This record gives sequence, C-alpha cells and structure tokens, in this order.
Amino acid sequence: MVARLVVAAPSSGSGKTTVATGLMAAFAAAGLAVSPHKVGPDYIDPGYHALATGRPGRNLDAYMCGPDSVAPMFAHGARGCDLAVVEGVMGLYDGASGQGELASTAQVSKLLRAPIVLVVDASSQSRSVAALVHGFASWDPEVRIGGVILNKVGSARHEALLREALDESGVPVLGALARVAEVGTPSRHLGLVPVAERRDDAVASVAASAARVREGCDLEAILALARSAPALGGDAWDPAAVVAPDPAPQAPPWPNSRPLVAVAGGAAFSFSYTEHAELLSAAGADVVTFDPLRDEQLPDGTAGLVIGGGFPEVYAPELSANEPLRKAVAALALSGAPVAAECAGLLYLTRELDGKPMCGVLDAHARMSGRLTLGYRDAVAVSDSSLAVAGTRMRGHEFHRTVVEPGAGAVAAWGMHTPERRLEGFVQQGVHASYLHTHWAAEPGIARRFVERCRGWAAA
Repeated sequence: MVARLVVAAPSSGSGKTTVATGLMAAFAAAGLAVSPHKVGPDYIDPGYHALATGRPGRNLDAYMCGPDSVAPMFAHGARGCDLAVVEGVMGLYDGASGQGELASTAQVSKLLRAPIVLVVDASSQSRSVAALVHGFASWDPEVRIGGVILNKVGSARHEALLREALDESGVPVLGALARVAEVGTPSRHLGLVPVAERRDDAVASVAASAARVREGCDLEAILALARSAPALGGDAWDPAAVVAPDPAPQAPPWPNSRPLVAVAGGAAFSFSYTEHAELLSAAGADVVTFDPLRDEQLPDGTAGLVIGGGFPEVYAPELSANEPLRKAVAALALSGAPVAAECAGLLYLTRELDGKPMCGVLDAHARMSGRLTLGYRDAVAVSDSSLAVAGTRMRGHEFHRTVVEPGAGAVAAWGMHTPERRLEGFVQQGVHASYLHTHWAAEPGIARRFVERCRGWAAA
C-alpha cells in the first residue's frame, strides 16, 4: 500500500503548487521514493514535480480518461514508491463546468481514498479561517480533510490567532508558511514558465519551496496522515495490456519490426503526458526525443512523428531559423508518414506563425490573438486518420491564445460538441493536426493504430 495525500485549496492562488512541490522535494531529500501526481490536464506543474522527485510527473484526469481510470493510473505511477503526493486543481470542489464534481480534486481524493491537506491563504483573515475550514471539511462527508497548512501568514501573532481559531474546528494545523515574495516561478500567458525553459532557475525554485516547507511544516505529522490512507484495491494500469492487438485489425499485418517514432521535445514543445511514450513503446515502437530548436535533422530511421504542445509562439524566430529541420519535417509529412500534432505541433506545421515561416505542411497561417481559448471538450473524429477511425469519440482540452486560419478545402480532424458545435483540425495524408489535447490512455487504440501505420509506412 502506498502512503498518499492530496494537496488542495479553497481556490486557485492559495499556494498549492509551492506546498505540493515543496513536500515532494522535502520527502525525497529525506530518502523516500515519492510519486508525484497532478489533478487535471495541466502540463506545467508536473515538470516541477519531476524535478522535486526524480520521477515523471503524472496527471490524473477524471474527465479526459474517466473516473474509473484514476485509481489504476495512480497505482501505475506510484508502483514501488513510499509516498505519493497529489497536487489538486483550482478550488477543492471545482470540476468540469456544469458536470458537478467530475474532475474535481474532491472527486479524485475520494477515488484514491486519500486524505487532504488544505492549503489556506490566510493573508486577510484571522478567526474567519475556522469558518472557512469548517465549511470545506463538512461540505461532503466523503471528503476527508486531515489537516491545514496556513500560507502567507503575516507574523507570529497572526499565526497564533489562526491556530487558536482552528483549535475549535477539529482540523489540525500541519504547518504555517510566512508571507514572502513568491519563490521564483515566473508566469506568462498560459501560466508558469515550463521547467524545460528555465531548468537551472527551476531547480533553485524547487529547493526554495522545500526549504520553506521543512521550516514551516510538521513533516512527521504529514507523513503519518499520508500513511493513514486505507488500502486501495484493484489492478494498476498497464500500457502493454491496454494496447494488446486488435482482434479484428483494420490494417493488414506488417512485418514484425519496431518502427522509430520521433517525439518533439525541448523548450518549445514541452507539453506531453508520460503515458503517451509508454503506450507507443508498448504498441511496438522505439521512441526517440528530438529538439526542434537544436536538431537540424530528424532521428535516423524516423517512421512517425509526434509533436505535442508547448510555446512555439515564444520561439517562432528560432524554429523558423532551423530551416533544415523544417524541410525534413515537411518531407516526412508529404511522404505520407504518420504525423500526430497537437496545438503547438499544429502551429509548427502551418505555413507561418506570426509571419515567421514554419514547416508549410498545412495550407494555413497561425498568429497570436488576445483571446484565451480554455476548457474541456467533447469531440468525435470526422475523418479516418493515422490516429483514429471516423466516429471515434474522445474527450480532451484546449489551451491556447493563437488562431489558425486554414486555406480552402481543408479536411477537419474533429467535430467538437462542447462548448459549441464546430469542426476543428486537419487530416491530410498521414497528418493529424489539431488544437485538441487528448490523453491516449482514454483510448489506447490510438497508440496501437499510430504504430501500425508507422510500421506499414516503414515497410513500404
């Protein structure tokens, strides 16, 4: 049984990331094998979690992958660990819009049977903190708030008033962090700056968070709380099992070889879910990462290409300047090889981004806009592609401040059902490009189909 806890808060901005990352780093430095997790679709926080623990940060998303996936995927990520720390999303009870508790931190805590440490921004209150904590602790009797960490405490006197008030609530205080300038985690238009863009500074930021937590929190009491979590039954998620061959394959059997799938990484393309590479490998591919900012050629033998999310708009001049790689990507795509591109990858495949030449695979132009597009989506594949057959239903999310203006005759990838009905993305030869971020664990057949297409292209 893995000791576990969830770090939650009444609202965004309370300090969840600082506390969760600090706890992960502090316990890892004490010699524990710590498994890091994040509720929801966010790509950036797991990067800091990975720095803190030395293990991949993993997402637990009950909307995209379904509630039944949460415990098995947690068990997969936490296998062999002493402790798992799960950072929540938004406020404790906030979930998918109009869907009740679905995808909320509260729902995930119940699915994991995990106690919650509530991080409270105490900067503008004293005795009222007890009413706030009481309300959160009593709202849902199935949610167990095992303790509170007070954040942004103004003084020793302020801390004493808060602790005195919370004595009446029955919820123990597990720590108090003084109000200080934010630990160096700069933000930009889509949230924190990813680790891949500031690794040295990020290491220092994680270390500072760990120091604050060690100084201000009762780590022994927090670990005891985590160890009080009851046994979590059921089997762990297994990528090899879920991508077992289709009993009625729609593609012809190809020679038994492992095609090479190149996955874009580096500072411009840092958004990916760890399970995607695991699924590709389990489906029979060799997975190699390359950096479009630095590498002038694709890895030798590339038979398929995956370009995930990130910040290409920040690096448009550098991406454009790497003309040899842009030409290599275009040649691979135009040869019919499977290419899966999400959001940043979509922008990279267009003719230009903010006036800077990109790969020119798609007859489309991309540019920054002043509008944030954000939220969960329900979608159905409207065209057969290297990822999915028409009619495949997926849940995903969008998160961007760019727009893509397609040329005439573009074939869409998805039909979106929420929040409004529209067509989105591109299917062109082996290319599937879209703004929609998906989690392939929700539909492992995507990885199997993609690798089959790569194997077939290589054999041809």
